[in-house]
Amino acid sequence: MACSMNNRGRSGSCGGAVLLGVHLLIAVATAACDDKSAKSGSSAPAASAAAGATVSVAASAAPPPAASASTPAASASASAAVPDAIAAQHVLVAFKGAEKAPKGVTRTKAEAKKRAEEVAAKAKTGADFSALVAEYSDDPAAKERQGSLGKFTRDKMAKAFSDAAFALAVGESSGPVETPFGFHVIKRNQ
Repeated sequence: MACSMNNRGRSGSCGGAVLLGVHLLIAVATAACDDKSAKSGSSAPAASAAAGATVSVAASAAPPPAASASTPAASASASAAVPDAIAAQHVLVAFKGAEKAPKGVTRTKAEAKKRAEEVAAKAKTGADFSALVAEYSDDPAAKERQGSLGKFTRDKMAKAFSDAAFALAVGESSGPVETPFGFHVIKRNQ
């Protein structure tokens, strides 16, 4: 500020110092954003001392650092990322010894996984998911509902199932997901 008061009416001598101060401030701000160790503040005081009063004058004219421009976008995407409830369909491929496995199921765990992988591959290539349920699912109730689970919250299903289902985009299907009931292939509908 002293520069602009002392050189009022003169052109050139102070303008360069202010411009240099603005560039220095931008460089310091950029370095502070890029350098993880700048949280300690070790580089900013040294730059301020070297630039003197020019930095404080230029600070009001300098644009905000680029990192602050991305903050609103990051917080907006974080708030819309995880819904409370979703709707999905599933195919259950059970194996002998799985919880609530129908009595007629005699396949091994390895055979069940292979069958679930086949279902997942067909689902990913666009096969009708309701038809896959009718052909492959060992859950009689799911067959009646075409695999629909309706809308559910994360806490209503086994953790592995919920984690996989909530990670899917609407319309996307999962690979085989193992729970105590067998292997599921999940399609998120909503």
